[in-house]
Amino acid sequence: MIQFLQGQVVTVTKNIQNRWFLILSVNGVGYELQVPHSLAQQWTPPPPEPQQVFTHLLVRQDQMTLFGFGRLAERDLFGQLMGVTGIGAQLAIALIETLGFEGLVQAVVTGNIKQLCQTPGVGKKGAERLALELKSKLSQWHKLQMRAGEIDSALPQTALLEDLEMTLLALGYSQTEIQQAIAMVSQVPEVAQSDDPEIWIRQAIGWLSDH
Repeated sequence: MIQFLQGQVVTVTKNIQNRWFLILSVNGVGYELQVPHSLAQQWTPPPPEPQQVFTHLLVRQDQMTLFGFGRLAERDLFGQLMGVTGIGAQLAIALIETLGFEGLVQAVVTGNIKQLCQTPGVGKKGAERLALELKSKLSQWHKLQMRAGEIDSALPQTALLEDLEMTLLALGYSQTEIQQAIAMVSQVPEVAQSDDPEIWIRQAIGWLSDH
């Protein structure tokens, strides 16, 4: 319904439940958005120039809550997290705040249960369910978007490539952007010689962030 808002950050506050909120003034209207701690820190004190916030509107029977994120991919990941059984909005925010954007996606894709359990409110069973359900969703997404003949023999082995693509899909990148990133980072010797998914993921995200 509301994809993003662009306006002046008026205040950044934390309530008694340790949830962070900001007021964004857009054309004379003040919008209250719950945001991750990282974004609240980034905009404390409020920056003088207008800011763009990607939003997710959550509608319940008794209330409406607008969540804000500094990156489109982070907003999309938030939505995917809430699609997992037992993961509500506050736990989704907590996961993003605890592990960070890239760290959370890597933990899910690689099935790092210990890392997922670092989030308050996430136990071993919940972490296992999160990794299983979300990775399964990303796998289906990957199969639908993958086109025949796109895997070149010079690229990493299939299992590593799938982890890399699923991670980048979760971050909101398109299949075209992902293929471009893989093609570019595979030309970097230290990356091409590595079978560590995190090295490929870090390099691909870095390239995409600069392009």
